[in-house]
Amino acid sequence: MITVAQAMVRCLERENISVVFGYPGAAICPFYDALTKSDIKHILVRQEQNAGHSASGFARITGKPAVCIATSGPGALNLITAIATAYMDSIPMVIITGQVSSERVGSDAFQEADIIGASEPFTKYSYIVKNPKEITKVFKQAFYIAGTGRPGPVLIDVPMDVQNVKIDYNYPDEMKMRSYNPNMKGHPGQIKRALTAIKNAKRPLICAGGGIFLSNAKEEFTEFVKKCNIPVVSTMMGIGALPSDDSLYFGMIGMHGVKPANVALMESDLLILLGARASDRAVCAPERVNETKKVIHIDIDPAEIGKNVDADIPIVGDLKNTLIEMNSKVCSPKDNEWINYLDEIRANTQVKEKEFEGYINPKAFIRLLSEKVDDDAVIVGDVGQNQIWLANNYNVKQGRFLTSGGMGTMGYSIPTGVGAKMAGANQVISVCGDGSFQMQMMELGTIAQNNIPLKIIVMTNNRL
Repeated sequence: MITVAQAMVRCLERENISVVFGYPGAAICPFYDALTKSDIKHILVRQEQNAGHSASGFARITGKPAVCIATSGPGALNLITAIATAYMDSIPMVIITGQVSSERVGSDAFQEADIIGASEPFTKYSYIVKNPKEITKVFKQAFYIAGTGRPGPVLIDVPMDVQNVKIDYNYPDEMKMRSYNPNMKGHPGQIKRALTAIKNAKRPLICAGGGIFLSNAKEEFTEFVKKCNIPVVSTMMGIGALPSDDSLYFGMIGMHGVKPANVALMESDLLILLGARASDRAVCAPERVNETKKVIHIDIDPAEIGKNVDADIPIVGDLKNTLIEMNSKVCSPKDNEWINYLDEIRANTQVKEKEFEGYINPKAFIRLLSEKVDDDAVIVGDVGQNQIWLANNYNVKQGRFLTSGGMGTMGYSIPTGVGAKMAGANQVISVCGDGSFQMQMMELGTIAQNNIPLKIIVMTNNRL
């Protein structure tokens, strides 16, 4: 027999977790004691929120759920912003928090907080473990829920006394849940309708969202674009789905997007949303979109389809599987008249940036940066002016552009860069403003302690 704390560590090992990010405290100490006897590498962050952001960066590079840890009360509460950030961008994470002993729950004990209730709006699911014998089932379910369907954060709260109980360890090999069955394949009839609409469209447009990365569908997406010869725009989370210099990519849409992309959005007659939420930042006037065009919306989460923009042809399913099916039946390539029109707009909107003596033009700097970095570099943008400059001027080649899209969380780039680097990314550059840098500069200690070769660029404009 082993303790629940030891079983928790073994569960992580069974899930092939090699790195965790956390900050210890009394209520999670039994788990930490067991963790010291494992080969799992623990990265000690300097504030709990950064453990969540680092886990997010790790998950976004590996495509698998990553783990962060905190103690009860203020430690767990410090994680909430990172949990909400991951939830808004559909990042798979398993969060482990300690809790006061079972008999003290609800008594306003020292460092007690209802982390389940506090984080409920921002978790895909959550558990408080009251029965020690259920710990292995809880962990198996948590990783299964976090990493399947629409990914997201799952929280496991474990009281301190439960961690010390001895149990027989038995980890499930498979997991099936009657109440949780995400739809992995798009409906064949809807796919047929979508292909017919594409064939009949004169000015079709693809909008690439973050779901392309979440479903590991970049290869299938590129094949679909090239077979159909359809121009592409992206949301902020979809940047990099096509290389930024691809002739069919016209930039980011929305209030901070570029003119060619927004013109393409408004003048298209068919909009194909792929794993995109069509949020207020991306589609500022959804009613105008529905007045002027048909909409095909493919997403694994049925709640997203029609939420912001009405869908004429909704397809619920995993994007990778759906694109594989569409690629096997796709119509002949569209002609170039529509693309040539957009090319002219792009050519006529090139603006030569002004130079000011004694100052660096940030847009020119970012364009130069993208020329100098490795083709597979991961760029992590913080939130603020630097984020918009990056989104519109950084040339993503074979790498990734990571940022906080839905929540817009400042203090994101450095801990996320740490996570991306620990996940094995070759070259990682975190870009932040001087304001957001001061929210995360304590993580320089984490970087130094672990010899993490992360590059950091601070855009100093002395403004918030």
